Amino acid sequence: MKVFVFDLLPYGKHFDQYKETKYLPYPLPADHFDPEIAARTYEEHLLCWEEMDKLGFDGVGLNEHHTTPHSMMNSPNMMAAVGAQRTKRLKFLLLGNLVPLHNPLRIAEELAMADNLSRGRILSGFARGVPREYNVYGVPMSESRARFEEAVDIILKAWTEDVFSYEGKFWSYKDIAIWPRPYQQPHPPVWVPFTGSKETIEWAGRHNFSAVIPDHHRGLTQDIVGYFAKQLAANGRRITPEHLCFFADAYVAQDRAAAIREYSPFYLYFVHTLWHHGSLEQKSSPQGTGYLSSSSYDYIKPENRVGAGVDREGMQRTTLADIERKIDIGELAWGSPKEVTERLIEGAERMGANTLLLNMNVGAMSYDVFLEQIRRFGRDVLPKLQAHQVTRVPAAA
Repeated sequence: MKVFVFDLLPYGKHFDQYKETKYLPYPLPADHFDPEIAARTYEEHLLCWEEMDKLGFDGVGLNEHHTTPHSMMNSPNMMAAVGAQRTKRLKFLLLGNLVPLHNPLRIAEELAMADNLSRGRILSGFARGVPREYNVYGVPMSESRARFEEAVDIILKAWTEDVFSYEGKFWSYKDIAIWPRPYQQPHPPVWVPFTGSKETIEWAGRHNFSAVIPDHHRGLTQDIVGYFAKQLAANGRRITPEHLCFFADAYVAQDRAAAIREYSPFYLYFVHTLWHHGSLEQKSSPQGTGYLSSSSYDYIKPENRVGAGVDREGMQRTTLADIERKIDIGELAWGSPKEVTERLIEGAERMGANTLLLNMNVGAMSYDVFLEQIRRFGRDVLPKLQAHQVTRVPAAA
């Protein structure tokens, strides 16, 4: 299996004054920002990526978010280009550029630059973004799906056609030949995060893209993978473990109790306060905006629909007992090296995924703890995972 570490790159300081209320003001004014902490945060995460590279991790997962300290990666393309100069083998899985919000030609050019700067270490992911970010950029949420699909069509044409023209609803171009071209030919591999909407799954099936899928509800995961397999088959392709990436939370310690003691303060800060920043406001609700269609989840079995979408109120109620339960049922791979290894292999086999993307730093973990976690995982778990091969997708049977 290939193993990537997901790095949200959160601002490197906890806002302790908001932990009790579980509400971080939005917008967060400038008096909360310390440029020295921000500069140090970027440098420390780059040092951690260098360590991943030395230890043999396959790559790092990047994302794009705006106007929030829960992720200071406004441009994953810029971070990948910088990271490529600090590493030799590490790949950069971008999950991803929020293409409905930007000029797609600029995204195509930036990704081609990063692909050349890294000598072909870019895995390009495309995503729609959370509703908050549509308000930031002044893009109607009702246009999200159409902009998303049109933007990716443009990017693929820019990468693969000698000279292209495009007349679309949102963007139009005449006789364009981008320079530089991508280093990888015909273009970098494309990965798409699945949150459950059938429109994204059907679109990815038409294009033969690969999928990154979280495993927060096992029945839902099986429904998603099974539906993806059907969509690939409808387009003349067969799903394989190379189409799938298992997105999971992991933390390795001496034992389960130590993992909970060491990691739960960061995890609880994230699920209680940090991750919901700007998404609790009424104007950030996707309801009635056209962001999701009424039939987006109708392929999911009724008993599994409870797992679809983000239950922010439920996440804010998370307790230590909930964490222990999630570990018990395998939703969190926290514990000894043996326990973490077994849980991750079991999850990857159940999904049929030959790539892992692992959250092991949420909630603004301090540099020394993150670096130590990378070293523990790289020493005690990584070799066993990379020696394992997933060969079948059970939900496709």
